[in-house]
Amino acid sequence: MDEDSQETRLFAVFERHDEFVAAQNTLLAVDLFGEPSREEEDVELDCSRKLIMIFGEYQEQSYLLDPYLESLVSPVAECLRKYALTCVNARVAQSSHSRVERLSDLLHNYIKFRGYKTITRFFPHEVSDLSIALDFIRLPSGPVKDLSQWGLRYAVLLWLSLICRIPFDLQKFDDATRSGETANAIELVGKDRLNMAGLEREGAATLLARFYARKDTKQQFASFVEWSITVFRSSDIILSIGVLQVLCELVKSGSSEQLQAFTQKFLEITNTLEQSTPLTSNTLVRKYRTKLLSRVALRLMPPKVSRSKLTFRSLDGDFKNQTNNGSVDDGDEDIDIPEEIDIILESLFKSLQDKDTVIRWSAAKGIARISERLPSDFSSQVLETILGLFSIHSVAGASVYDTPAIAEATWHGASLASAEMARRGLVQTSALGSLLGWLSKALYFDIRKGAHSIGSNVRDAAAYVIWALARAQDPESFSPYARELAQWLVSVALFDREIHIRRAASAAFQEHVGRMALFPHGIDVLRKTDFYAVSVRRNAFTVAAPQVAEHLEYRSCLIDHIISITLRHWDVAMREFGAQALRRICELDLKTLGLECASKMAGFLHSVDVSDVHGALAALTGISEAYRIQGSEENASNRQKIFAFIAIVSQDAVMVPRNGLILAAACDLIASSLTLQEVELQEKTSVPHWKRIIDQGLRHRSSSVQQAAAAAMATTSSLIDCSLDVHRLIKDFRRGPQSLQQSLGYTLGVLDYNAHPHGFSEVVKCLLNSVDPNSSGRMSSIEARRNCFQALPKIVANVLPRLTEYLIAESMCGVLDALDSGLDDYTMDERGDIGSWVRMACIQGLASIFEDLFRVSGSIPQFANYLPAQRYHSVIARILRQGVERLDNVRQIAGHCLLRLFRIPLPNVSHQEEWRIKGSELMVKLFLNDASDAMTSWSVGEWLFPKAVELLRVQEYRQPLLTGLIHSVGARTGSTHRPASSSLVSFARGLPLCPSDSGYSLFELCDDLIECAQGRTTSNAVVVPILQTFNMLLEADVLSHLSSVDSGPSKLEKLLNIATKNVLRLKNVQRVQESMKIVVNLLVVSSVSKSSSERIIDFLSHPYPKIRTSTAEYLYTFIQSRDLGWEADDAVEELLLETEWSSESMQVKVAATRVSELLSCAITE
Repeated sequence: MDEDSQETRLFAVFERHDEFVAAQNTLLAVDLFGEPSREEEDVELDCSRKLIMIFGEYQEQSYLLDPYLESLVSPVAECLRKYALTCVNARVAQSSHSRVERLSDLLHNYIKFRGYKTITRFFPHEVSDLSIALDFIRLPSGPVKDLSQWGLRYAVLLWLSLICRIPFDLQKFDDATRSGETANAIELVGKDRLNMAGLEREGAATLLARFYARKDTKQQFASFVEWSITVFRSSDIILSIGVLQVLCELVKSGSSEQLQAFTQKFLEITNTLEQSTPLTSNTLVRKYRTKLLSRVALRLMPPKVSRSKLTFRSLDGDFKNQTNNGSVDDGDEDIDIPEEIDIILESLFKSLQDKDTVIRWSAAKGIARISERLPSDFSSQVLETILGLFSIHSVAGASVYDTPAIAEATWHGASLASAEMARRGLVQTSALGSLLGWLSKALYFDIRKGAHSIGSNVRDAAAYVIWALARAQDPESFSPYARELAQWLVSVALFDREIHIRRAASAAFQEHVGRMALFPHGIDVLRKTDFYAVSVRRNAFTVAAPQVAEHLEYRSCLIDHIISITLRHWDVAMREFGAQALRRICELDLKTLGLECASKMAGFLHSVDVSDVHGALAALTGISEAYRIQGSEENASNRQKIFAFIAIVSQDAVMVPRNGLILAAACDLIASSLTLQEVELQEKTSVPHWKRIIDQGLRHRSSSVQQAAAAAMATTSSLIDCSLDVHRLIKDFRRGPQSLQQSLGYTLGVLDYNAHPHGFSEVVKCLLNSVDPNSSGRMSSIEARRNCFQALPKIVANVLPRLTEYLIAESMCGVLDALDSGLDDYTMDERGDIGSWVRMACIQGLASIFEDLFRVSGSIPQFANYLPAQRYHSVIARILRQGVERLDNVRQIAGHCLLRLFRIPLPNVSHQEEWRIKGSELMVKLFLNDASDAMTSWSVGEWLFPKAVELLRVQEYRQPLLTGLIHSVGARTGSTHRPASSSLVSFARGLPLCPSDSGYSLFELCDDLIECAQGRTTSNAVVVPILQTFNMLLEADVLSHLSSVDSGPSKLEKLLNIATKNVLRLKNVQRVQESMKIVVNLLVVSSVSKSSSERIIDFLSHPYPKIRTSTAEYLYTFIQSRDLGWEADDAVEELLLETEWSSESMQVKVAATRVSELLSCAITE
């Protein structure tokens, strides 16, 4: 099972129980006082890792271990108890640090896995255990004093906290002369560890809280409170956090009688904290202060039966409320509320506006819990105060977008508090309208701040409030607001920028549909906007939104949301998606909605905000495109009206270079709305400057703007003859800056040559000259050349219905030759292999042209002249080479194009078999054998190379394919190098030694490799990978028997000559090292071993010290590890080891000569 499926797997039971127990028993069976051997250490570490892995596997379903917890935890805790007892009794006993650490880590993992409250129940808790645990943690030189044993200290502190809950008198453990010694010792242990950051502080806080909760420690608690005030005044942050943890835990679990006596002290503590600037600047201090205030207030109020209720529907469709059997007595309304409650609530309301979320969240829960115990009138006042927080930063008549950024915290805190109140049924029907009014604004709270926006947490909390209201309100009270609320939630669920907000709104909608059934078409809309439908933004905007808009109740609100919010959003992607969504919705009733929405969008074109103008233009483009596709006279008139809206936008806003977004959107709008009537009007058109907009777009430096302008030019070319414009563009752009050269390729490739010639012959000549390596007009910019290569297949596809009229066979071959030459572009710069952009464009272009030519082959009289079969197979071979080279993305493109060519039918001409791909049966068997092969990416080397090497058996494609494989073997990327190397070695092992009629042979493989190297000995990019390939074959012992074949020794001699030619003058270290390895590896081949031994001196005495050192190391390792077939003299190994090869002394040359002589003598003997 792979890692991803393992992570998402859900379990029904604890399946790995037996495996877990076995690993745990192995750890518990060891002697904690004995040091493990290396083997034992490895076994114990493996067991520990296995346990941690199982914990992680079940972390999301930790409850599955509950039935086994006692049997699992008790042995571990008992082992800790026995260890502590032994340490206490034998104070000088030395224990194994690593084994004790593994034991404490195991306990810590249990606690992390299931929580300390659950796990500590299974710790030993007899009265006698107190002295054991206390003495153990106080040992002066015990293991707990080791700084790294924090897990052990944490476990013992929790153990002590459990024992402190046992109701026995601590004085029974004291000496008669020292009363209170045990209590003081426990208190000291806890206090000493309160100033330690991390889990130890939490363990100490738990211990002290349970210690002070005892009835016999009231005096100590009073002293602790006084001491804590002193601590807070000293502004010690770490210690203050620990003390606050103790107080919070104690106030939560202690007795009311004990705590109410200290109410004023607690309030004094909170005031002290508030006045201390160092302490209030710490988030944890503010968090625990908020918790303390909330819990003190709860202790001052008597508990009462909860008024919260859950609303649900039964299977018969009736609505029911789940309530407690008790009822709220009228006398509860007359409860005397302590004055401290007002003070505490006022402080909590301030905390709701804190800058940190955790404080706001804690305050919200505290306010709701207090309100739950208050009479109804008081809780209503609390809710009214919470709602008042929304208005602090609001201005009458202003939208939520005019709210200052500082309001984010206040709105978020108020929303969280409202949600907590709603969960507990504390929102009365009278306040529901006001609350929903503020929530309608909170759902859209999104304030621009710099390069991003804030407010996603407010929107999330608002959805949480609505979700909570569905669980506690009556359908009758909600019915007046249901339709409007449904529209809000659907709009947010579909069009919010953040995925978690869309999901939260969808969940709130689902809760209301399930519990109240008030929303129009609730089930159907919920199906279209479920968790998965809204998870992907594109799907939510372009698929789910139009589906929901089919319901008229939601259509207008979705359109209004897109127009007023989405199309004005600060994020460009949101505006573009909004335009697409608006178009899809308008297509539901284009006649009614098209111009209506277009008129609304035209109003935003007057804005000075770039976002508003861009969004409006994008939306108008979508609507115009919808009209164009439907294509009627009325729709053409509507497109003219939309085209006229361009004139509203200020020319300065469109033409200024920095407003590329507006310029691109304007060009897109021209492309979709321009009509023949507007073109014929010339200067009298509603937008006189539309041509200048296109020209400015073509000259813009941004490629996206250039593409938009090219699309506008394409629309123009379909309406009128643009030959003069094309001639001007070629003249101005071809010799211009790189940005203009890039634009030329975009433009010439999209013109409609089928409607008008547009100087077709001049265009083709320009494009071919721009990419011809031998032409003076070749463009220097790689992006410009790529665009020209991409333009060539587009032009061919454009004129395909009249191909023979536009292109003669010679011109067609010229296009193919140009694209073929682009496959040799390996341009490099600081960005890497940028030539790959051209190669990918050429691969796709050639495949596209082949498909087009095959499709219309029946209408081409002399098809063989347009696409000669030999030329076709040559290109296929070169594409196949790209399909096995080192770059993953190039391989992917080449593989995809090859599979397309496998599937197309042969041309409809005589002798059509001439165009059948050579070895097509083998290729189909290798790459299209089943559906999984067709789906697998060619970028995956482990899948591709074992199949690709088999194509070496096809003679027509052998040389280019072998060249590509050699490049992959020499790749620096392991994911390419390893599978390519292993696949080639495996293939070579399966080849026969001698050539035969049956197929490829090992001799021919070596001959092809040597031929590749001999042709380009000066190119390190070619020779180094070939030498690496030979080294790989030699190290795998594939070529050892080649000398027994006729002409085999001569081939190996050629290899040796290639490796050692001019080696002393070579500057490339990698090539010299690969050559050295060739010479050393050939020592085991009998026919050339003598020659190899004589060439060793060239490397041992090389001018580069690095080469000399690596040669000595490699040769020594080779002699030690390989079966040479002859006995090497011991003096050789001694010289290799003892000579200082990195020095420049004469001794190095003498030693090199001596090693070569000794090797030659050994081989001769």
